[in-house]
This record gives sequence, C-alpha cells and structure tokens, in this order.
Amino acid sequence: MASLQHDLAEEAIKAATSFGAGYAEARLHFNMQQEVAIKNGEFEPPGYSESLGIGIRVLYKGAMAFGATNLLTKESVRELAERVTKNAKASVKQFRKKVALSEEKPHKAKWGAVEKELLEDVEVAKMISSLKEIESELLTSYGASTLPFRLIAINLLLEEKFYANTDGSRIESRVPRVNLFAVLTGMDSGNVVQRFVQTGRSGGWEVFREGRFFERVKEEAGTIVKILKNARKFTPGKFDVIVGPEVAGIMTHESVGHPGEADRILGREGAQAGESYLSSSDIGRQVGNENATIIDDPTIPGSSGFYLFDDEGVSARKRILIKNGKINEFLHNRETASEFSLKSNAAARANQYSVEPIVRMANTYVEPGDMKLDEMIKEVKEGVMIKNFMEWNIDDKRFNQRYVGHEAYRIVNGELAEMIRNPVLEVTTPRLWSSISSKSRDLVFDSATCGKGDPSQGIPVWHGGPYMLLKDMYLGSR
Repeated sequence: MASLQHDLAEEAIKAATSFGAGYAEARLHFNMQQEVAIKNGEFEPPGYSESLGIGIRVLYKGAMAFGATNLLTKESVRELAERVTKNAKASVKQFRKKVALSEEKPHKAKWGAVEKELLEDVEVAKMISSLKEIESELLTSYGASTLPFRLIAINLLLEEKFYANTDGSRIESRVPRVNLFAVLTGMDSGNVVQRFVQTGRSGGWEVFREGRFFERVKEEAGTIVKILKNARKFTPGKFDVIVGPEVAGIMTHESVGHPGEADRILGREGAQAGESYLSSSDIGRQVGNENATIIDDPTIPGSSGFYLFDDEGVSARKRILIKNGKINEFLHNRETASEFSLKSNAAARANQYSVEPIVRMANTYVEPGDMKLDEMIKEVKEGVMIKNFMEWNIDDKRFNQRYVGHEAYRIVNGELAEMIRNPVLEVTTPRLWSSISSKSRDLVFDSATCGKGDPSQGIPVWHGGPYMLLKDMYLGSR
C-alpha cells in the first residue's frame, strides 16, 4: 500500500558514512490503522490513520544516536543523517561505556504474513456489518438488561518496512493484522461481572472468520451470564490448582518474558518499565522444575507477534527462555548481545518510524505436555480450576505476582464441581514455575498489546500455553 522509496534508505546510510559514522542503518516504516466500534448499539465515528517516515541510527566511536523524519526527500534525509551523525560525535565523551553491536550476518530478503484478502480492500461497510451481526446476536441471546454495557471494535493494522544497514542487509516486509476488542459488562441481582476480550492474528481480512472472532465474543458473553447466575464464594485455603492457557500465557509474559529482557536486566528500563529479579550471571539459574520450559517464537505463522527478521536485520528464531526449569537465554538486540559477548537472537522491535527498536517479546508460551485436560482433572482430589483471569498484578522486578480468576470451578474427587467467584492466586516467580505437576497437550494463544519504552511502544504479541496443574497452592478470595 505504501510507496517505500528504497533509494532514501540507501541515501541515508551513504550520507551517514560520508559524515563519519562507523555504522549506519535506516528503516522506512509505514503504518496504517483502521477501526470501527459499536457501543451499546450505537456506532462510534470510524477511525483511520497513516504514518510513513524514516528512522536513522548511527554509531560513532562507541556513541549511538537516532533521529527520524517524515519529510521523505533526499535533501531532508541527508540533512537528518548529518544531524544524527553530529549528535553521535558530540556525545562520545558522554558515553562512559561505549556502545558496540554484535557481529551479525547481513541478509537480503523480502518476507510477509500470508494474506488472502488485502486489508486495504476492506470497506468500512463490511466492518460495520460484521459488528452489527455480533451486536444483534448478543442482544438476541442475552438481552440489554443482562449485558447493559457492550463495546466491540474491529481494528485493522498494516505494517510495511524497508531496512538497510552498512553491513549489507536489505530487508523488505509486510505484515497485516486483524484484531477484535470487546468490553462486556453483565449485571444480575446487584452482581456485576466485566470481561475484556482481545483476539487477533496476522493475515488478511480472512482471519476474521478463520480466527472465530464472532464465536469468541458470544462465548465470553455466555460465560459472564453463567458467572452471574452460578458463581459462589468459596473458603480460602491450599489447593491443587489447574490454570488455563490464558492464565499460563499471562504468567509467562509477565514473569518470564519481561524479566528476561536483557536491557531490563542491565537496568536500562528501570525508570520506564521496571527492573528484573534476574542478573546478567543468571544463565543456568534454577527457577522452576523440569516441567517449566518457556519459549518465545516470532516465527509462528499467523501469530500477532509474527516476524522473520527483526528491526536490526537479524534473522528470527525460536528462543528458549527457560529450559526444564533453568534460565536458558535472555532476549537480546545487537547492543545487549555484544555486552554479553553473544549473537543477537533478533528481539529488536519498533512500532513506528519515529522510535528506536528496543528489546521485545513476540509470541511467548509454556511448552505443552502430553496429558488431556480431563486426565489432569481426575488427578485432583481437592482443587480449583482457573480457566482465565479477571485481573493480574506483578511487581517491578517481576517476582511477586497476583492473578484473580474469572471463570473458575471447584474440583472435587476428580470432577468439576460448582463455579466459584474470584479466586486469588498470589505467588512468587520461582514458586510458580517450581509447582508444575503436569501439562495438557493443548497449546492455545491469546493476543495482547505489550507496552514498553519511553515514548511508549505498544507492540502486538501472543502469549499462551497449555492447561497446567500447580500443586499445593494457596488461594485467597475477593
């Protein structure tokens, strides 16, 4: 959709080197976003936005500088390259520790997410019609009195990039994404239950059908009604707890992915996003049992966090963050990898042209096991199943955490019993990942928008996993 003028990226790195930069890279970056939302039967004004610009980053004698512009002429790009290089030169004495980048193989590639129906061909009328259908089905099935607040939105995203650097990389990409957001509030006899839903995939408009977005919203509404009518408070205590893939996913994202970001470990995120309970020497540290293997994989086709090359031109691969309970690797960009004397594992991402790529997750999940869910339930004499969560909290070092259940059930003598209201699991990260007794063979993902950085960069990700049986956990109640 965008006209990415490759010659401007070439001009940028040529100009930066002519002004003295030892290394230079340029990223032409286009974003399109289109959204339609319906709130309690009334449509909000449709939204549409585009951004297109170029970001330039240079390295001069251990000093790094970045700049960006949306004035896409050779003159303005050359002026930007000169200004950024001058900034790097002026900053040399300010860098107490010189910046270095890991040595990486250059790549020439063109890649993208598979799409059958181009997002730029999707008319607003089609999005409106889809939302009308969902709204009508909710009202027919449950009524406005039971679901008095309903906000549903379809969000289309298109991201196109061309990346070039002085190492020789030239990489072009296109990733369309389709997302659905919903906030549903149910009321019955003074009880209130609210649920936020986000589901999405990379691909063309066809993923709206293939991803079962319509069915997901209806199922969530049905669950709200069941909780309102059937859920009962329970007595806190120690239980064996089965958590569903959604809970396993948020646990993985928050207590493994974020503390495993190398820039956070080095203290560079402390003022914006917090710190980490891990240190640079913790590779091999035991933080869980043999059932705890956690992976981050950008290369999963159709995923929200899908990419084959990161925003530093490094080829993406599966990253095993925890292997059988031991810290196996951190998430790195080229700068942090150099500091650890490693190769980058392609975790550098930027959400628009005007910001630098920083260390990010993509699709983070617990490796599944080999059991069926009903087999796991039969193992539990006295326990609780927390299928999904209502809310979560975690401290700045990602060590102490808290999850409040949404759809949850007692387990009695190996069978699901009554639905319970708002069980609360509070646990430390090592205790959590040391408590896994078994895992189901399911692997289910949810989409999310991960925030990090200053200015904040919201990045599309997936997180997920199987059902996990956690032994002897204390559950509170709200």
